[in-house]
Amino acid sequence: MNPVGKALWFIESHFTEDISLEDIANVGGVSRYHMSRAFGMVTGNSITRYVRGRRLTEAAKLLANGAPDILSVALDVGYGSHEAFSRAFRDHFGITPETVRAQHHLDNIERMEAIKMEETLIQLEPPRFQNSKPLLIAGLSQHYTAETCPGIAAQWQRFGPYIGHIPGQVGGVAYGVCCNCDEAGNLEYISGVEVADFSLLPSDLARLRIPEHRYAVFTHREHISRIRSTWHTIFNEWMPKLDHVVVDAPDFERYGEGFDTRTGTGGVEIWIPISK
Repeated sequence: MNPVGKALWFIESHFTEDISLEDIANVGGVSRYHMSRAFGMVTGNSITRYVRGRRLTEAAKLLANGAPDILSVALDVGYGSHEAFSRAFRDHFGITPETVRAQHHLDNIERMEAIKMEETLIQLEPPRFQNSKPLLIAGLSQHYTAETCPGIAAQWQRFGPYIGHIPGQVGGVAYGVCCNCDEAGNLEYISGVEVADFSLLPSDLARLRIPEHRYAVFTHREHISRIRSTWHTIFNEWMPKLDHVVVDAPDFERYGEGFDTRTGTGGVEIWIPISK
């Protein structure tokens, strides 16, 4: 079973307990950073949101079935008090536990059901290992959660007209950089190009310095619509078996001059920062 599959099993078996990201990552056999990135890519949810959603969904089922004591339900799903549970329940579903208990149904709330792990691994060539030169990246930046990452495609659409018209642009390669990631599954994504310096850039463009680093470089040869499957395969099949660890540094997609933005074909490289 891959790391995210192990994480889902562990969460389903322990979500009423006080479990941490460290616990979940240990079960998956990877780092906290690795687990946070992989879980968001595969499920579309941060680990925190998924655990909270599972707890509250199971609580809602108990309430709708007529549980007589809200405090007992709160304790059963891992909350220490009626107040903390009620606040979390209302914030998550938009209605109170009392309302769900009184209405005896869940038709008006969006439940977080257990995710069945779908294997979407694809065939990937073994990576090459390469040291990068320092990079100066300029482009459009936006923050995403694990849930909103599908919006990255629209960001590229907005960035397209900039390519070839950015002061100091170096070459015709484009970069999709994931940086400032946190354990809740949030990240900053920059659609950008390499530039010689930042001095002449317009104010609406983000700037990022990527220092020299060691990378595992994978090639995505299928249509761009399947790139999430490639990320999934990298984090859940390849990285766990390599003699390297994923480090907390920017990783990026490298769109070479052969990539066709109209057809979504031409291949993309994915650069994962590593250390022994």
